[in-house]
Amino acid sequence: MTGRLAEVEARMETVNKLSAVIGAMRGIAAARTQEANRHLESIRTYADTIGDAIGQALAFLPGACAPLSDGAADGAGRRAIVVFCAEQGFAGAFSRRVLDLARETMRLSPQDGHDLLIVGSRGLPDVEEAGLEVAWSTPMISHPKKAGGLAGRITEAIYERLASREISEVSVIHSLPGPPGEDDLLIKRLVPFDFSRFPAARHVIAPRLTLPPEQLFTRLAEEYVFAELSEAVVLSFAAENEARMRAMIAAHDNVTETLTDLTASARRLRQEEITNEIVELATGSQKER
Repeated sequence: MTGRLAEVEARMETVNKLSAVIGAMRGIAAARTQEANRHLESIRTYADTIGDAIGQALAFLPGACAPLSDGAADGAGRRAIVVFCAEQGFAGAFSRRVLDLARETMRLSPQDGHDLLIVGSRGLPDVEEAGLEVAWSTPMISHPKKAGGLAGRITEAIYERLASREISEVSVIHSLPGPPGEDDLLIKRLVPFDFSRFPAARHVIAPRLTLPPEQLFTRLAEEYVFAELSEAVVLSFAAENEARMRAMIAAHDNVTETLTDLTASARRLRQEEITNEIVELATGSQKER
C-alpha cells in the first residue's frame, strides 16, 4: 500500500512540473502574439507608403494606364506557391491545414506545374508525408523583429525564379490569427503584380524621376511584394503562436483533470493506509489481551 501511495505522489510531482512547463509555454506564446500584433501596424504603414508612391507614379504614365504586371512573368512557366508552416512544435494541425489548402490549389490547376516554397521547418515532414516536392525552403522566424530579413530572402528566391523564367506566377498561403474556422487561411496572388488596385493620385506635384518608368514600376512592385511578404510572415507567426496557446490551454485542462484524479487516488490510498494501521493496532491489542 505504501509503495502505491509513493508511486501516485511521484506522478503528482511530475504532473505539477509538467503543468508549470505548459504554463510557461502558454505565456511565451501569448507574449509573442502580442509582439507580432504591434509589428503589423508598422508593416502596413510601410505598405501604404509604397502604395501611395505607386499611385503618384501612375498619375504621370502616358494615358494614365496602369500596367497589369511587373513584366517579370510572361504567362509561360510554372506557378510558385509560398506556404507558411510552423517552425516549432505543439501547434496542433497548423502546418497540415495550410498544406491541405496548397494541395487543393494545385489540384484545381493540374495543367500548371507548381513549385512549393516552404517557410517553417515543421512543415517539411508533413510535405514529405503528403508526397509533395519542395523546391525551396527556409526556417520561420523566432521573433517578429526578424520578419524583414525573412521576407527579403523569400523575395530574392521568388525574383530569381522569375528572372530565369522558371515560374510565371507567385501565390502565398498562410494562416491568419484569430479563432480557427473557414476564414483563418488566406491565399493571395503576388505576381503578376496588379497595378490596377492602386488608384492614380490626383492633384499631385510632378515628381522628379531618376529612373525610366518601366524600371520605376518594377522597383515599386518588388518593394510592395516585400511588404506583403513581411505582413504574411508576421501574420503567420502570430497565428502559429495562437495555435500553440490553444494547444497549451487544452493540455492544461488535461493536466488539471489528471492531477485531480491523482489527488483523489492519493487521498483514498492514505485513508486506506490509515485504516489498515488502525486495524493492525486493534488486532495486536486484542492478541495481547
